[in-house]
Amino acid sequence: MILVTGGTGLVGSHLLYHLSLKNDKIRAIYRTKSSIEKVKKVFSYYTSDASFFDKIEWFKADITKVPVMILAFKGIQHVYHCAAFISFNPNDYIEMRKVNIHGTAIVVNLAIDAKIEKLCFVSSIAAVGEAKNEHEMITEECEWNKELDNSGYSITKFGAEMEVWRASQEGIDVVIVNPGVILGSGFWKSGSGKLFSQVYHGFKYYTKGITGFVAVQDVVKPMIKLMNSDIKNERFILVAENKSFKEIFFAIADAFGKKRPSIQIKPWQTGVFWRFAWLMSKITGKAPLLSKYSARSAHAVSKYSSKKLQNELNYSFEKIENSIRKICKEYTKI
Repeated sequence: MILVTGGTGLVGSHLLYHLSLKNDKIRAIYRTKSSIEKVKKVFSYYTSDASFFDKIEWFKADITKVPVMILAFKGIQHVYHCAAFISFNPNDYIEMRKVNIHGTAIVVNLAIDAKIEKLCFVSSIAAVGEAKNEHEMITEECEWNKELDNSGYSITKFGAEMEVWRASQEGIDVVIVNPGVILGSGFWKSGSGKLFSQVYHGFKYYTKGITGFVAVQDVVKPMIKLMNSDIKNERFILVAENKSFKEIFFAIADAFGKKRPSIQIKPWQTGVFWRFAWLMSKITGKAPLLSKYSARSAHAVSKYSSKKLQNELNYSFEKIENSIRKICKEYTKI
């Protein structure tokens, strides 16, 4: 049987559909019933046949709670660990450590105790090191530098990877994937889904920062291929293309038939805004609209290489503009 943690998230929900195509025994962890409805919506983008969704055995659990997680591992051979807390708000750091590091440690310990066959962990390019300069591509060989001013999310995803590597030392075959910014349908109010919602409603601003982007299908398909292969104890960057946020916003606007964002935001402007947002958060107690780390990533130029995965699996990524057009069509169905 297959276990999927974070089954109601963007990656988890799309992964469950693709797993359901060839597997009859799938157990997915959820926390609230309302979140399961989002997964149903994701399945509806692929098929109207309810039998695929009905293959999933839903298991209510919190990955940081050991007793209930012990039950979740009964009869499991393969684990896809997708659960994570994603935030660039410094106030969320303690909770991110709890979920991303401590939660992963629990998953690893139970995987070892249950003697599972293989574990796939969804990490992030945030846990990959930096290139020496803007002209070099970032690969899996780039070492993460703990001396840099890393975001709390970056720190906790790197810490989670260390727990997964511990599993490999205890006899569990593991693979780690490090996706770029994941674009996909179904979660329009969070993560990258907000990019589509904002542009659809007339977002006017853009930056020229560059990073790696990938469609959610090009995350889950390689995950399944890696788990069904003899490849073990390796990590893989999953990036279809390196694009500027300007290019992404323009492509989304074009796909919607909306006006392109027209106001470029300069680094000094986001610098002023995140400081103001931080001050207001201290006064109001509410989460800041922009953090230092999200402001910095909006202007950073980081280019990633997925050649390792492409060579190992002979895999071809879909062009980002094609992915965006499909996502925009699905957005209009909500």
